[in-house]
Amino acid sequence: MSVMAPVAAKKLTGLVAATFTPFTAEGELNLSEIGPYIDFLTEKQGVNCIFVNGTTGEGMSLSVAERKVLAQVWCEKAQGKMDQVIVHVGCTSLKDSQELARHAAEIRADAIAVIAPSYFKPKNADALKMFLQEVASVAPTLPFYYYHIPAITGVNVLVRDMLEGIETLIPSFRGVKFSGTDLMDLGQCVSYSPPHWSLLYGVDEQLLAALAMGCQGAVGSTYNYIGCHANKLISAFENGDLVQARKIQFKLQELLRYAMKLGFDLGVNKQLMSEVSGLSLGPPRLPVIQCPLAHARSIAEKCHSIFPEC
Repeated sequence: MSVMAPVAAKKLTGLVAATFTPFTAEGELNLSEIGPYIDFLTEKQGVNCIFVNGTTGEGMSLSVAERKVLAQVWCEKAQGKMDQVIVHVGCTSLKDSQELARHAAEIRADAIAVIAPSYFKPKNADALKMFLQEVASVAPTLPFYYYHIPAITGVNVLVRDMLEGIETLIPSFRGVKFSGTDLMDLGQCVSYSPPHWSLLYGVDEQLLAALAMGCQGAVGSTYNYIGCHANKLISAFENGDLVQARKIQFKLQELLRYAMKLGFDLGVNKQLMSEVSGLSLGPPRLPVIQCPLAHARSIAEKCHSIFPEC
């Protein structure tokens, strides 16, 4: 991980694991698992970039103080091992988002990302851009990404509309984590984006479609435990082997289809990561309910049967 490199010096591509937040059985931060977690990603999955305190990391269920501690430890443990650490700093409160953005700059994160506020929602692209600009302005040296996930936020502003003139307002703007299923909007974003931006897709089961549309990489939760296979999918696509790329994509879809029948959600996904990795990630924080152990183990067995070790 670099130390406060200029904004223009970085181009984010490839796989980015959206990390889970380790908790103790009592629901407190379990910081001791972060070092082994990073080793698992780099050594077992071939994943060298992480997106922390996002949806998978239960960021919106954490206090500002907890998010600061987590961001700092992730950055410290990733030093010399990870290429990039992107810290999600989005909150419903503008002031909290700004506080987290300043902190991310202080701890030398590689970039920040911001989700749209979801209680009082921006009613149009201009309102959304104003919010993002206010957050980005307090950490101008950090590459800035907009995190689009309308199924969670309920903010259905087209990303392409938000991108219009965005770099004039936010000189540090460097791309989008696009976790939506509107491929027309995605395609228009790719078409509009200059070469130094990164369009990263966030719907793991549709990664191949996003690559075909021109995305340069992806951010997702499943890359925590099938990252090595997703890397093979990307390599197959880049080498023109669509048959192999589809084969891997269909396997991931098969796994998720099986998991969805058992009620696949964040609680299930987190326990699945614990089962596959051997890490002790603990339960999710309420209101997310802990997964029945039998369900996670059943999905883990399915995962091992579909995806042998790399």
